[in-house]
Amino acid sequence: MQIHTHQNSLWQIYIYEQGINLEEYWLSEKLDGARAYWDGRQLLSRQGHIYHAPAWFTADFPTQPLDGELWITHNSFEQLMSIIRDTKPTNDWREVRYMVFDMPLQDTIFTERMEKLKTLLAGTSSPYIRLIAQSRISDHEALMKKLVETVDSGGEGLMLHKGDSYYSAGRSNDLLKVKLFRDAEAIVIAHLPGKGKYTGMLGALLVETKDNVRFRLGTGFTDQQRKNPPPVGSFVTYKYYGKTVNGLPRFASFLRVRNLP
Repeated sequence: MQIHTHQNSLWQIYIYEQGINLEEYWLSEKLDGARAYWDGRQLLSRQGHIYHAPAWFTADFPTQPLDGELWITHNSFEQLMSIIRDTKPTNDWREVRYMVFDMPLQDTIFTERMEKLKTLLAGTSSPYIRLIAQSRISDHEALMKKLVETVDSGGEGLMLHKGDSYYSAGRSNDLLKVKLFRDAEAIVIAHLPGKGKYTGMLGALLVETKDNVRFRLGTGFTDQQRKNPPPVGSFVTYKYYGKTVNGLPRFASFLRVRNLP
């Protein structure tokens, strides 16, 4: 799928392609949380594993199955995972919210499912369950403005959900991610050996940014590049999707060796 460039050359659109009829879609923020299905009794991961939420957390949840995301706030993914992975739940769950974005009704289009969700969740007094806000967007320029605002405020990106689409638990062209990535440069400090199928080749580059932040750059390489990696001391360009709470590039991936003038 093509990647289209936004006005600022540092930002590029990922997955969403300009040209679709945006009036057919609903827009919401893409949260950096953990996908969770509510089956009417318990919360389940995408793989079907149980999230051991306290009884008080789900006490006022509806009996209707729901689809959503466990979330705390922006840049809190590591904190969230440490809470929800614990098989002995603690009061830390009070920080978590179940953000609902859909319900598995097979014969109802998304626009109608949203109306049903509004009515359903209006009937619960639980402070731990919320409906993700959905809105309309008029055109590409308005979408890009909203995307930059979302990312600048700490968000990960946006989602476009086609209004007349039917429910699907998997990936579908009816549900589009709208994300931005930035690129930056770093100097190669060391070559880290590969394992498994990359034994005898590069596993990752240890790189350092101009701000003296060091991290491993381990994806984005071809096999040929792993056999002949950028030399120590060279500068490489990488892409990333925002930064973690610790200031590390999120989902950093190798792009190219920087061409020196």
